[in-house]
Amino acid sequence: MKKKLKLILPVAVVAVLLYSCHTATKLEDNITISPEAGTTYKTGDQVLVKASYPAGVNPDSIVYLVDSVKVGSKKDSTGLSLKTDSMPVGPRIITAKVYQGGKDQEISTNIVLMPAKAPVEYTYKVIKVFPHDTSCYTEGLLYQDGFLYESGGGYGDPPPGQPRDGQSSLRKVDLNTGKVLQKIMLDPKVFGEGISIIGNKIIQLTWKDKIGYVYDKDTFKLLNNFSNNVGVEGWGMCFDGNKLYMDDSTNRIWFLDKNNYRQIGYIDVYDDKAPVDSINELEYIDGKLYANIYQTNNIIVIDPKTGAVLEKIDLSSLYPEPRTPPAEVMNGIAYDAKQKRIFITGKKWQHLYQVEFSPLAP
Repeated sequence: MKKKLKLILPVAVVAVLLYSCHTATKLEDNITISPEAGTTYKTGDQVLVKASYPAGVNPDSIVYLVDSVKVGSKKDSTGLSLKTDSMPVGPRIITAKVYQGGKDQEISTNIVLMPAKAPVEYTYKVIKVFPHDTSCYTEGLLYQDGFLYESGGGYGDPPPGQPRDGQSSLRKVDLNTGKVLQKIMLDPKVFGEGISIIGNKIIQLTWKDKIGYVYDKDTFKLLNNFSNNVGVEGWGMCFDGNKLYMDDSTNRIWFLDKNNYRQIGYIDVYDDKAPVDSINELEYIDGKLYANIYQTNNIIVIDPKTGAVLEKIDLSSLYPEPRTPPAEVMNGIAYDAKQKRIFITGKKWQHLYQVEFSPLAP
């Protein structure tokens, strides 16, 4: 005969168990959020965001945020429909803050927003060909007041593992002859990169040195330098009249304050299939960003508000290989805003091309 055991619990233990049962539906327990992390959507899709919680939880309110910005609130679990028409593409962090009894519980997920449309394919026409200095490893190119301004990269005294490929420079160039009218050389240990003009100043990035230079545009006198800890590296740069854009070897374009060159925002660049990496030399043309893609013959046109790739231009036949004398990849876009002229060149190219872009015939 089996004996039945009588379990006797201390009063304190019983109290704990009763309290645990009573608090099984507290705010902290089992709150989830949808959609599932990493879900992909297309621009224009409606995204239903919903915080779910156990029966017995009665929130005072649920506040929803996208990238830390409030987008709406609810009193119940019906969820919130997000509009994505004007939302930047790329990863977006969605957060729900559930408030109850003066306390709040926060839970987050993320989605990846992709452009709904594939980039429009464009072609080009060469309008005119100009000479270009084959000694210049072009990293930045600008046109202003009848002249080209060009940043040439290279190491005169390279760090370990890097080639000695010529000292970096900043140049003012005659468009019609390609003659260098004014030039200064950078520290031989520094690799010069993209440039922008703001008023009477030229701003120049450097590749890995985490430093930027500010020059007087007329004299090329170095006015000051600044720490540039934004992004992975310093690559391309352009200016829209209000803020600077800078890329860093990835698919991210940073926004910089025009006065102190500090980060004030960013966009991530995507086409309808994937992020577009290795964005290099930049130019701002009629409200859009034009960018070389490093190690390719492609230029993409980017919406500066969303990061979506709007257009793509294949310039493989512009300066076909083999090139004589030897030259490297395409990199250099300049724009004459007054005459609506676009100029294209590359690293150590012997030509600079004035081109026109137009949609590719179906």
